[in-house]
Amino acid sequence: MSILALCLDRRTQDRVAAEATASGHVVALRTETARELVTALAARSVDVAVIGAAKGRLTAEVVATCDRSGVRLVVLAASESERRHALSLGVHDALDAASDWDALEPSLRGVPVVPPRAGGPVGSEDAARVVAVWGPAGAPGRTSFAITMAAELAALGHSVVLADADPYGGAIAPALGLLDEAPGFAATCRLAASDSLTHDELTRVAQRYSSPRGAFWVLTGIGRAARWPELTTDRVERVLAACRTWADYTVVDVGFSLETDEEITSDLFAPRRNAATLAALRGSDDVVAVGAADPVGLSRLLRALGDLADAAPDTRAHVIVNRVRASAVGAGPFAQVSSTLARFGSVEAAALVPDDPAAFDLAVLTGRTLRDAAPKSPARAALLRFIEWELAPAAEPRVGRRRHVARARVVAGAG
Repeated sequence: MSILALCLDRRTQDRVAAEATASGHVVALRTETARELVTALAARSVDVAVIGAAKGRLTAEVVATCDRSGVRLVVLAASESERRHALSLGVHDALDAASDWDALEPSLRGVPVVPPRAGGPVGSEDAARVVAVWGPAGAPGRTSFAITMAAELAALGHSVVLADADPYGGAIAPALGLLDEAPGFAATCRLAASDSLTHDELTRVAQRYSSPRGAFWVLTGIGRAARWPELTTDRVERVLAACRTWADYTVVDVGFSLETDEEITSDLFAPRRNAATLAALRGSDDVVAVGAADPVGLSRLLRALGDLADAAPDTRAHVIVNRVRASAVGAGPFAQVSSTLARFGSVEAAALVPDDPAAFDLAVLTGRTLRDAAPKSPARAALLRFIEWELAPAAEPRVGRRRHVARARVVAGAG
C-alpha cells in the first residue's frame, strides 16, 4: 500500500484515484496546480506523487520538493510536448497518461527502473551484447526493426541503448519524435577521440525514449550526410566498447553499404564513408540482416549476404525477411520466401515478418515504438518471437535449430 498525492487533470485524476483505491492504495491529496501540491506536501506525508506533465503542474519546484521530502515522483505525459517538458526538468521516465492500471501500478509500488549496468568484462558470461541491424539498399526496414528490438529488449527488463550509426543520415530521431540538432552518436565519437567518454557523458549526450512498457537510451544519428567523416573506425569501436559497460544491450542501426573505400581511392589515410558500418558489424555479437519480401528485395539480400559474411566473418548472423505478402511473391508467401532463401542462398530465415504497413505508419506518425503504437501488430509478434528466441533466450538454450549465413547466389531472373 502507498499513500498518494495526485496533481492531474480532473478526468485522469478521477480514473487514477478510483483504480488506486480499488488496488489498496490511499489517496491522501488531490490537487490541480503545482502551487497547491507544494503547499499540501509541506503539511502531509505521502509516499508517491502522481503528477501530470503539463507546465502548470510539473515544475522545477515540484521536482525539488519531492526530492527533499523523499516522495517518489510518477509523471504522466499526455502529449509529446508534455514529455519534452518533463525531460527538460530531468524526468526521463514519464509514463503515457493513457496507460492502463497494470502499467502504472508498478511505479506506485516502487518497482525500480532497470539501471545502467555496472559492466562485466567483455567475454564473460554476464557481458553485454551488441546487436547490429543491417540490410541492403532499398529501405527493407532496418531502422524500424532496430527501434522495435530496442523496445522489446527494454520491456524484457534489460537496460538498452539504441545507436544510430548510419553514415548516410540518421533516421531514428525523426522516427521516435526526438530532437536531433546535436547528434548523440557523433558526440560520443568526438568524446571517444579525446578519451573523455564516460558513463556520465553517455547519460548527458543520450536522449531517453520513455515508455510505460520499457524505456531505453537513444544516441541519435547525424542529420546531414556530410558529417560522416566524424564516424571513424577507431571512434566507433571505442563508443561500442563504452556502451558494453553502460547497458545490457546496444542495438546499432548501420548503413546499407559494405563497400571498402580503399578500392576506389589512392589515399589510404583518408576517412572512409563506410567505416562506421564496417566497424559496427565487426564489433557486434549478432548481426540481423533485414531484407524485403519481393523479387527485388530478395535478390538484393541474397547477393549481399556474401559481402556481409566477408565484412563480419566472426559475427553471428540472423536473416529476417520483412513485408511478407502474397501480392508480391504469390500464393503461400511464407513458403515462397522460405523456399527462395533455401534454394538460392542455403539460408534459413530466423523470422518472416508479415506485411503490416498500418502499424508501422502509426508508429512513425505518433513518434512511438511499434510496441507502444500497435501492441497487437502481427509484425511485432513475429519480431518478439525472434528476439526472445535468438537475442534474449531463456537460461536453458533451445537446441535443434541452426542458423547460418552462406555465401549467397544470385536469384535467377532478378536484378
